Amino acid sequence: MGSAPAPSFDFSSIPILDYTLLASPATRPAFIAQLRTALTTAGFLYLLHPPVAPDLRANVCELAPRLFELPPEAKERMRMRNSESFLGYSRLGAELTRGAIDMREQCDFATPFEAQIRKGEEKEYLRLWGPAQWPAEDELPGFRTTFEAYLTQVEVLSFEFIALIGEALGLRSGALDQCFVDPDTDTGASARPRLQHRAKIVKYPARAPGAGDQGVGPHFDGGFLTFLLQASPHPGLQVQNLAGAWIDAPPLPDTFVVNIGKALETVTQGIARATSHRVLSPPVGSTPRYSIPFFQSIAQDVRIGDIKLEFPEEILKLKEQRGALGVTESVNYAEYNELPSGLVNLIGRIKSHPDVAERHYPELFKKFFPNGMPLYGSAY
Repeated sequence: MGSAPAPSFDFSSIPILDYTLLASPATRPAFIAQLRTALTTAGFLYLLHPPVAPDLRANVCELAPRLFELPPEAKERMRMRNSESFLGYSRLGAELTRGAIDMREQCDFATPFEAQIRKGEEKEYLRLWGPAQWPAEDELPGFRTTFEAYLTQVEVLSFEFIALIGEALGLRSGALDQCFVDPDTDTGASARPRLQHRAKIVKYPARAPGAGDQGVGPHFDGGFLTFLLQASPHPGLQVQNLAGAWIDAPPLPDTFVVNIGKALETVTQGIARATSHRVLSPPVGSTPRYSIPFFQSIAQDVRIGDIKLEFPEEILKLKEQRGALGVTESVNYAEYNELPSGLVNLIGRIKSHPDVAERHYPELFKKFFPNGMPLYGSAY
């Protein structure tokens, strides 16, 4: 598997992995060894020179601010409340994390998907995958074409990276493929076009004088992998190490920030670790910060707890050497061991966006909000 220096199970900076090392048989083992260390320690990494076209990345960064400059009526037409798939526009300050308001304005998008399950079907969580809402072409020319092309390239990278993770953790080839197909279907890459991955464009405005600095509060990502394009030069992203200290992850040129989600942590029996992270609002008087996260999905009917992977002894020892993870300020997704992943995600969406739930999932809305509509959504 290639050798790596003995890992330090705490970290004071985010590791940087150069994707171009994979191009040569002479340097590939170094990348795999670095990836193994990043997976088992920080749970975060910078991916330098990612194989997503630089001009495409530049174009989506240029379009991000323009999305939020659309007139109010255009953003209202894309309101998430219109979508049973929880895709669309969310106004500034609509969510809470750990009881505090997240000062971000955002719009959720997704890769193309033709929904087949409609309202009233038994598995309501299958409705989470459906058509995105897009700005009109005459209001923001080229936006949909550019962003869908970007999502397509990141999706390809996400599956390449899953294979690399399997290699780094000593799994048999294709061992993680079973996470991407429903249990009652044939396994293999042919099923992957039935997946839908989510992404969002987020605007963090400068904090108001005397206001708090929470852009989004401490949380874990719920899925497999997140690929974050930091679309402006502002710092603000922070990652929490095992000692509870917050480590800066500022934008670096020609990189994605890649992090592990709770579903991937669960299926790897905690060997790969999801890491608590947050975003601080830009300081008073600053221009806004923009970011574009891509969230890799797994099959909706998969129960992560039912998947049993076999790891080499030397990989299991890395987890033993690390010991218990430190106390963080984020909340776990314990349901991944018990429920289909689609239901886990639907529960999170309902808690975050009760106005959407009230309109499209009234019975679940009543279950989670028996006293009626709350002032804010709060998944954590």
